[in-house]
Amino acid sequence: MSEPVELVLSEREEGIRLDKVLAERLPDLTRTAIQRLLEEEQVLINGKPAAKNRKGRAGDSVALRIPDPEPLCLQAENVPLDIVYEDDDLLVVNKPQGMVVHPAPGNYQGTLVNALLAHCGNSLSGINGVIRPGIVHRIDKDTSGLLMVAKNDFAHQGLARQIKEHSFRREYEAVVAGRMKQESGVVNAPIGRHPIDRKKMAVTEKNSKEAVTYFRVIAEYPGYTHIRLRLETGRTHQIRVHMAYLGHPVAGDPAYGPRKPDLGLKGQCLHARLIGFVHPRDGRYLEFESPLPDYFTRLLTKLEQL
Repeated sequence: MSEPVELVLSEREEGIRLDKVLAERLPDLTRTAIQRLLEEEQVLINGKPAAKNRKGRAGDSVALRIPDPEPLCLQAENVPLDIVYEDDDLLVVNKPQGMVVHPAPGNYQGTLVNALLAHCGNSLSGINGVIRPGIVHRIDKDTSGLLMVAKNDFAHQGLARQIKEHSFRREYEAVVAGRMKQESGVVNAPIGRHPIDRKKMAVTEKNSKEAVTYFRVIAEYPGYTHIRLRLETGRTHQIRVHMAYLGHPVAGDPAYGPRKPDLGLKGQCLHARLIGFVHPRDGRYLEFESPLPDYFTRLLTKLEQL
């Protein structure tokens, strides 16, 4: 354990949540990392562990005990990667449907992280911990498409800041059940943990966060609609939850749609088709597109024949 980071809160920080104060005072740590330290009782106020929702008071003495980095025990695997762009700071990967992004119980092999370790070696950011090196944002196992990966903490912080400020552009395509009532629209409904099924998310006012999704109809088929979506926020399962909330669950979605996946799909028909962001090192705006994968185009062909 390294020496604790110590600081004293000022009058202007009175009444502001401690995790927000510390994220502003300590730019090398993300707010998520600070919240993790709070949960692990590694943040002390006046010598006592601080509660996660603690608000600052002028004159409070704060000490952060930052654990030494854990040794990386994940196995590098020679799993093929579809790399759309790469430089010394970051890379953009086109993830196939069915690939898990980072290891978790039941999925410790064959993940995107295992493949990245083989490709990048030790050149991955460590901000999100030993299990998620380089991972700035995620998409679900059965969602295909584009992901950014940070090779160092500088790039990670710059990209994460754009996500937080909603300046990071993300567009998706999906096939959803039913015919949409509007050609385009916006869903502005907060998302939080499902009150009964803790593995799922839901539109709820309780312990939730703002979630905004824009949609536009591309084509209509008997019983289904092909749509394009743009995320303003990036909550867990956001598109899947918002579409189910509208009564149009994503086709093939086993969690938020019918229990039995329809149309022979192996998971939700959802593809991250475009990402755009400012390069954290040189300020260039970069934008990348991914064509619809085979499973998606095969479905569209099937729908055209209905």
